[in-house]
Amino acid sequence: MPVAAGSNAFNVIKFAQTLLSDDEASITPALINQKIDLILQMNPRWAVDLDRDAVADELIRRSSQWVGQDTTLKDNTGHDPWLNAARKRDWRYWQRYREWMEGRLSDAATDGLDRATDHILGLLEDPARTGNWDRRGLVVGHVQSGKTGNYTGLICKAADAGYKIIIVLAGIHNNLRSQTQMRLDEGFLGYETQPGQDDLRLIGVGKIDSDPAIKPNSATNRSNSGDFSAAVAKNLGISPEQRPWLFVVKKNKTVLERLNRWVRTHASNATDPETGRKVVTNLPLLLIDDEADHASVDTGEQAFDADGNPDPEHEPKAINRLVRRLLHSFTRSAYVGYTATPFANIFIHERGSTKEEGPDLFPASFIVNLGAPSNYVGPSKIFGSASRDEVGLPLVHAVDADFDNDDAHAWMPLGHKNGYRPLHNGEDVAPPSLIRAINSFLIACSIRHLRGQGGEHASMLVHVTRFTSVQQAVTRQIEQYLREARQRLVRDVDSASLIAALRNQWISEFEPTTLRIRNLYPDDVGAGDEQWDDVLATLRDIIADIEIRMINGTAKDALDYSDSGGVGLKVIAVGGDKLARGLTLEGLSTSYFLRASKMYDTLMQMGRWFGYRPGYLDLCRLYTSHELIDWFGHISDAAEELREEFDLMAESGGTPRDYGLKVQSHSTLMVTSRLKMRSARNLKLSFSGQLLETVVFHKDPSILSANFAAGRNLLEGLGTSGPIPVRVRNGSRQEWTGSFWENAPADDIIHFLQSYSTHPGAYRVVSPILADFVRIMADAGELTSWTVALIGAQNGEDVPVTDKVAVPMIKRTAKPETDRFSIGRLMSPRDETLALDDDAWEAALALTRGAWSSDPGRLQTRAEPDTPNGPAVRNITGFGAVGVPAHPERGLLLLYVIDSEKWAENLPPVLAFGISFPSSNSGPKVEYKVGNVYWEQVYGDDD
Repeated sequence: MPVAAGSNAFNVIKFAQTLLSDDEASITPALINQKIDLILQMNPRWAVDLDRDAVADELIRRSSQWVGQDTTLKDNTGHDPWLNAARKRDWRYWQRYREWMEGRLSDAATDGLDRATDHILGLLEDPARTGNWDRRGLVVGHVQSGKTGNYTGLICKAADAGYKIIIVLAGIHNNLRSQTQMRLDEGFLGYETQPGQDDLRLIGVGKIDSDPAIKPNSATNRSNSGDFSAAVAKNLGISPEQRPWLFVVKKNKTVLERLNRWVRTHASNATDPETGRKVVTNLPLLLIDDEADHASVDTGEQAFDADGNPDPEHEPKAINRLVRRLLHSFTRSAYVGYTATPFANIFIHERGSTKEEGPDLFPASFIVNLGAPSNYVGPSKIFGSASRDEVGLPLVHAVDADFDNDDAHAWMPLGHKNGYRPLHNGEDVAPPSLIRAINSFLIACSIRHLRGQGGEHASMLVHVTRFTSVQQAVTRQIEQYLREARQRLVRDVDSASLIAALRNQWISEFEPTTLRIRNLYPDDVGAGDEQWDDVLATLRDIIADIEIRMINGTAKDALDYSDSGGVGLKVIAVGGDKLARGLTLEGLSTSYFLRASKMYDTLMQMGRWFGYRPGYLDLCRLYTSHELIDWFGHISDAAEELREEFDLMAESGGTPRDYGLKVQSHSTLMVTSRLKMRSARNLKLSFSGQLLETVVFHKDPSILSANFAAGRNLLEGLGTSGPIPVRVRNGSRQEWTGSFWENAPADDIIHFLQSYSTHPGAYRVVSPILADFVRIMADAGELTSWTVALIGAQNGEDVPVTDKVAVPMIKRTAKPETDRFSIGRLMSPRDETLALDDDAWEAALALTRGAWSSDPGRLQTRAEPDTPNGPAVRNITGFGAVGVPAHPERGLLLLYVIDSEKWAENLPPVLAFGISFPSSNSGPKVEYKVGNVYWEQVYGDDD
């Protein structure tokens, strides 16, 4: 239940949270109602127009929320710890921000924000510290999880501590810069930065404490032309005694050049005796880089000499160069990047540096992984997790018919050009899938109105092309359909077929989805039991309120919400790249998304549908292609794999440099933008510490038969097998059906991998590359002794693999595509532990628990793990533990035979494999050469 600041509901909720804070362990609906009674007795006027049931529901929802744990990698070289309780006494910027946020967030979320921003600030340097210092860090949050709120809190505390210049780099378009300025107006400045406004209008935190002593200055404003301008630069002067100055600027070459010039000519107070550069010694700088992986990364290739020293004359790309020069102009500076997709930042060379710009933006001081609140809806909740056998929510619908990669006559074909005219069956009309998505949005708006959320913003996203001309054509088609639907429903003229379509969608899609999600996440679904007649009647009333907007990158895109006069906007937003990153669509419930990029960071950032959906999660829908649904599954699992690696490294005291070295050779490089990896077309990969499994298979029966023969030849060469050992773990027996071989030589594994043909669509499992890696590691003395297991189903008819070995086939559901079969997950997570003895299993479980952090952005459970996870198994195998010897020589190859009878006619059994590599610090890597044509065919453009 979003509530307007200052409303009676807002006041009751805020006061009730304070009263309930002493009873956190025993909060019940009865207790909540008692507190509401008490508040209304003391403040009877708050009862006017108060929806008491909605307030009670919101307090119940908030009281059940919890916040995931943060994890950190840090390097404290040269850092002096400084932040303590005494130093925080009388911090007024933070206090008023916290008080302002308390009515908007649960107590758990507010406390979590307080802890996280304390932790991040403590990793920076004390602004009162003299001498030269430079701290650089990265904060990794989940997409749409509240990063802006986090860095606003950090800015408030930094201002309290004594940072004097605060620069926020806010995207590359005016709309995102303006949106960020507006949020900082509310959360930090306390007044509206509207140009030409005679009277100061207090907003946000300014209404809580308007003391001029804590009125920060702003060199920028919220208008479309409110960036750091030449006129401001000409007249702006700053002295150390003044209150802090805020600059909210775009990542734009002209703007950043102007800001650098102003620093040199107006802010600098000294000259560097070694270089002659103008520098600022009396004003500590905090620079916040929002969406730090976008535009800030140097995509040029810096050269290094034989000793690893960087070329001091390297010329970085413009934005990277100018950001680094800003930092290099201050003798006391702190850089904090914020992103949900940190891969590109971690690929920055940790030793990159130039004479004029200083060090590159590698987060050498710290990386903080933020946990999400329990009401966050992220990729793992929407798409599920193959690695944990978790199923996604029934909110995603495939719309391939209107987005055909191979059909140039489809409504929006892949690879269309600027000026393309989208037609459905030769007509200039919206296709059926888009109409269904619009109808879904209409129904969602109606139901939200019935649930008491009619005054809240509601949005639909349509993101199908990056070309403005094509967006305009799509907008016209949507306008035409909405105009006709409005006339038919409001005037009740020729409305029978439309009403029937809406009702069928309600019955087939909304009713069962609401029931299922209410059972899974009762706090995220409204308590009402809506009936179709009420939904239709409300829809007739509200359809006139639906607006259609093209998002074109101007500040007006962001200002519309704040100018809505307290009335909830209902907007269908059509856009492309300018809609993709950072810009918040309030109350987003329906997304129609047909972009083709498969880059990890591009897809995740385009995922505007992640975030918070209080009371209407069951009404949200995502319409996209089968292929993108699969890729979101891939990248969600890739992100989780790297977060698990991060947790393990944080538990062992690793540094950002350690993690950077690990990630720079990780096979997830194959799903990250090639430019941001610089020379990534020649990937040097290590598979150490990773699990790979085949989940994409050829359709050609002859290839499947050849793969089966490769497995048969391997097992015949290994000789006599034994049964897979029975294990007793946590008091329960673990048994497998199948055969088991130990001490298999590396040459046999290499020959099998060379003989097995993986599908080109298996983006990480490329058998020749895996064979090369095993060979390189074996030459270095690792991966020389393999455990091989053939694992079957618990029951069923045996299928012979060799003359002496047979196994029951396993069953997996496959999605048939044009050139492949795809399954969700091959292996059971426990299969990777079958070669561990009891001591190693216990050590892996202890490591899993030690590194575990409860984070709703990643996990669907709060319970502590009772089995070891994959990264811990591989870590213990490779590195050992106290009392457990390391075995970097031991690899694990698991074979499965899949029953393909229901996939297609006349297919042979499908041999699949999983391969688990122990962790290793050895240097050998295998080179994976990828050309531009291959990248574009497999991963799409970097648009």
